[in-house]
Amino acid sequence: MLSRLAKAILRICGWTAVGGVPAVHKAVVIAAPHTSNWDAFWALTYKVAIGLDVKFFAKNSLFWFPLGPVLKSLGAVPLDRSAAGSAVNQAIAFLEGPGRCYFGLAPEGTRSKKAAWKTGFYRIAEGAAVPIYLGFLDYGSRRLGIGPMLTPTGDIRADFNICRQFYASIEGRWPDKTCPVVVPDDAAG
Repeated sequence: MLSRLAKAILRICGWTAVGGVPAVHKAVVIAAPHTSNWDAFWALTYKVAIGLDVKFFAKNSLFWFPLGPVLKSLGAVPLDRSAAGSAVNQAIAFLEGPGRCYFGLAPEGTRSKKAAWKTGFYRIAEGAAVPIYLGFLDYGSRRLGIGPMLTPTGDIRADFNICRQFYASIEGRWPDKTCPVVVPDDAAG
């Protein structure tokens, strides 16, 4: 019933859902560009519409009653931002657990414009030895979904170039806040 409701919300609001549940049992699913608070709403609506059981981080300050139980039921995992570096290890642990597991995140790490994508999603995929699926929210064409799979090669610059090509025509809610798909200068590679 929730899936039908989510599909109806997307249709009524003019969105076209693309792709579906990944063919593999474990993967990192990125969602970009992330320029608005609305991105989370549309991504969660899509997730429910296609029946994708994906875990994702939400800042721990959001887990108050009654929002906390709702977030957890949608797959949210509390993240303590003060514990630097623990997010990557926590996500890898989820992916190394038994059964199907997908972990979703925005590669920018924020809605604000930055100079480059963060590399955490890539390190998670490498650490858990899983592929990355390129999810997107294209406000220009009103399409959202899951695009192609990228298997990390270890050459982060080449892999980010593949991402750059895929996201080149995808427009965020606020295009001027879109973070460029470039590897930060301090990243290995």
